[in-house]
Amino acid sequence: MTCQPQNLDGDVPSKKSSASATRRTNEGTRTEAKGSLKRKVLVLDDDDAFRSFLTRMLAQQGFEVISVANGVDGVHQFLAHDFDSILCDILMPTLPGDMFYRAVERMRPHLCRRFVFITGQYEQAKVKEFLASAGGTILLKPFQIDDLREMMAFVELRNLHLAN
Repeated sequence: MTCQPQNLDGDVPSKKSSASATRRTNEGTRTEAKGSLKRKVLVLDDDDAFRSFLTRMLAQQGFEVISVANGVDGVHQFLAHDFDSILCDILMPTLPGDMFYRAVERMRPHLCRRFVFITGQYEQAKVKEFLASAGGTILLKPFQIDDLREMMAFVELRNLHLAN
């Protein structure tokens, strides 16, 4: 799986990214999109350019996206909002993805089945051990945009199945 982070029109994202440009919130409520509710996704990744790319790509796919650079900011978001999906990098500063997941597990366990872990460091023993224990869905960097779309669809179907 390979993916060069680029916009859907082919432009490579710049390294400049502001928190206001990558964070999109809507006061915790779902918004109408052509008569249907938008699916809300939380994106956690410490790479500004990659996080910005994911945010734009998911927004173009009809998702309401909130994106943050670390697990501490992610904790604030999952306490304030409910999410249909959580895309979470594993190795981040401040509060890495594994510790973020454990916080979610303790405080809002119903969100655990909505995780897609993204990592380029799968060969690290700590990462493998965590992913095996969490039993989560994994998307290895670099990946194709279609792989991300499939993972998002998988999480959505799993949510529907578990809701019934």
